[in-house]
Amino acid sequence: MTEMVYGAAPRQDGDPILPRWWRTIDKLSVSAILLLFGIGLLLGLAASPPLAERNGLEPFHYVQRQIIFGGLALTVMFITTMMRPNLVRRLAVVGFFFAFAALILLPAFGTDFGKGAVRWYSLGIAALQPSEFLKPVYVITVAWLMAASFEIGGPPGRAMSLLLTIVIVGFLAMQPDFGQAALVLFGWGVMYFVAGAPYILIVAAATAVVLGGVVAYQNSEHFARRIDGFLSPEVDPRTQLGYAIDAIREGGFFGVGVGEGVVKWSLPDAHTDFIIAVAAEEYGLLLVLVIIGLYALVVVRSFFRLIRERDPFIRLAGTGLAAMFGVQALINLGVAVRLLPAKGMTLPFVSYGGSSLVATGIAVGMLLAFTRTRPQGKIDDIFGQGRAR
Repeated sequence: MTEMVYGAAPRQDGDPILPRWWRTIDKLSVSAILLLFGIGLLLGLAASPPLAERNGLEPFHYVQRQIIFGGLALTVMFITTMMRPNLVRRLAVVGFFFAFAALILLPAFGTDFGKGAVRWYSLGIAALQPSEFLKPVYVITVAWLMAASFEIGGPPGRAMSLLLTIVIVGFLAMQPDFGQAALVLFGWGVMYFVAGAPYILIVAAATAVVLGGVVAYQNSEHFARRIDGFLSPEVDPRTQLGYAIDAIREGGFFGVGVGEGVVKWSLPDAHTDFIIAVAAEEYGLLLVLVIIGLYALVVVRSFFRLIRERDPFIRLAGTGLAAMFGVQALINLGVAVRLLPAKGMTLPFVSYGGSSLVATGIAVGMLLAFTRTRPQGKIDDIFGQGRAR
């Protein structure tokens, strides 16, 4: 029926793979991602040597690991951008079951690495955080369910997606990892809104989130401690947040100079959750604005491209991935300047991390695959032919 309305997708026989990919990919977004990764390496050169020294390692041990993990993330990202949306969907749904199983088994086989929350599997040379890999495949699975509800005689996909989301949020809260739980809820809410949810249901969901926060505050010491610290009028200068705020204040507009910052010697998470403090201190507000602009570029361009997309699944999945990518960056930046409670969330492609880097590469690869140019469905994807369904 689609071909009858819009016409069959034309095919250029012998069209080389890479030129076809290059014509359809969002080049500005790809450039922004590569710049973010480059900035992350630059900041890692400043932020990670103090940590390496404290741990008795080579000065650039963590930078070398970031290059390895980042190279893997970019490789996975570029491979994923070459896939048809329906292939991305199939692989993501299969991946969702593995990631969800890994999340369920965390209480039995996971570790907290002394941080009070069981979120990781220790693999010896690295740690695996299932929630990072769960997010992108969760978005695809939920988008598939919601899109199926638009079909005549289709399943109640939106109701099923809500049930699935509640289960996942419950397991994340048990770790506890309220930051990732909030991010999953946000992603579902954005997709549900785009899918045409009544406003009353959006209000009801927001009310349920607030009530859930009250319950968590009353029953979780971990959650209550972070909320109390956020609401306190004074910031303990000896805490990570206190060090970060001082560093941002000292940096001013142009920073104190490359390598001249001191916050990296005091912040245990200077290379991960609070890497923006290192950027602000040494390079000033100027670099921070560049970083914010790069994230905004990826998100806004993705939304504009998705507006023209007619396939409900691609539109929903792309919107969810773009929204979660942007909001994760916003949360990390907001925590550093005390606009949000501490969440323990990395800055995508900039912060050091194995699981977060590779998982973000997968998520952005999916997003770029969905935002490839498809005017009237006239794209022959690299790993297949015909219009994605």
